[in-house]
Amino acid sequence: MLDIKFIRENPDLIKDAARKKHIDFDVQKLLDADEKRLALLRVVEEARAKQNVAGDKIATTQDAEERKNLIEEMKGLKESLTEKEKELKETEKEWRELMLLVPNIPDPSVPEGKSDEDNVEVRKWGEIPEWDFEPKSHIEIMEKLGIVDFERGAKVSGFRGYFLRGDAALLNFAVLHFAMEKMVEAGFEPFIAPSMVKEESFLGTGWLPQGKDEIYKTQDDLYLSGTAEVPMMGLHKDEVLREEDLPKTYVAFSPCFRREAGSYGKDTKGLIRVHEFYKMEQIALCEANHQESVKWHEEINRNVENLMQALKIPYRVVANCGGDLGLGQVKKYDVELWVPAENKYREISSASYFHDFQTRRLNIRYRDKENKLRFVHSLNSTAMPTPRILVSIVENYQQKDGSVAVPEVLRKYMGKDIIS
Repeated sequence: MLDIKFIRENPDLIKDAARKKHIDFDVQKLLDADEKRLALLRVVEEARAKQNVAGDKIATTQDAEERKNLIEEMKGLKESLTEKEKELKETEKEWRELMLLVPNIPDPSVPEGKSDEDNVEVRKWGEIPEWDFEPKSHIEIMEKLGIVDFERGAKVSGFRGYFLRGDAALLNFAVLHFAMEKMVEAGFEPFIAPSMVKEESFLGTGWLPQGKDEIYKTQDDLYLSGTAEVPMMGLHKDEVLREEDLPKTYVAFSPCFRREAGSYGKDTKGLIRVHEFYKMEQIALCEANHQESVKWHEEINRNVENLMQALKIPYRVVANCGGDLGLGQVKKYDVELWVPAENKYREISSASYFHDFQTRRLNIRYRDKENKLRFVHSLNSTAMPTPRILVSIVENYQQKDGSVAVPEVLRKYMGKDIIS
């Protein structure tokens, strides 16, 4: 959410942000609702003041006739006030709903474009493997090794269901254990975050109302989170932090759930796009300074690159175009890993910064050196998603005989060098 004063003073910036992000938003409709809201607020406040004056007169007057007239006047004021308060409440509701749809201003360095196909490559790392045999997909490799069961997964869990078994289950835990160790070494405080989260944290992070089709909702009016970003941003809701405690850097593990409603027909087989998965997420809260946000954005993305380099999996980093940014993101990088069977890179991680877009919604502030209350800046990035990471591990480490070599950094967790 942006400051309404900023929106009033910079409507053209909002229009251009909506254009660049390919978001349908009418800033004039919001400004009209804001003007109406303020006008009604003035009317209501004036009516309340008159009501207070009339109430005081009724309490002090000794004349019966005058008292009767004042009571009649009070009744008229009350009826008028009730009507205006109702109108104000409806206008404020419309205004709040529109405020939740205002797009954040993308950084000038964000490329133009409509979709992920227009993202711009920033850098590559690693050599694409050359094979003296036809590389197989992770589905074929893992099924032949007996370490995944999609058929029984669908029987038990429905569409996109799966079982990881044996060495695939161990590999899943190994890569998470490895990533957690590295993130803690980098100074991030570890968390296990809840997956069942109240609506306010989804609204606060910007996942609602836009992403409602992607989110599972329980019968208890709780939502199942698709990323630990949501509960972790709710951690400090309505708190005032100390400037000396910033930045706060967290790495949180949680089960994750996404309906994948907008991906009908995409990646229907395998472990690329599933409804239920696990993820470690980086969260950073820093002082309200653009350069500080930029610094931490590069840092959290570098953490992901360090993990992928340790796993020795080729990857590239892309800068996401305007049309591939979310409502609140100022800038985003994707790290994409090489998938041999598809002969292309696939996204494994996204790193984003938001300025105070999320923290203004969640009311997370700090006192600066002048004792002024300011909203902190927020950032987040995937650290390690499973089982999606297994796709690139299995395919890049496949052997001619159908076995899979275990990446060297994971062998101490697996207790073996080869999955066969």
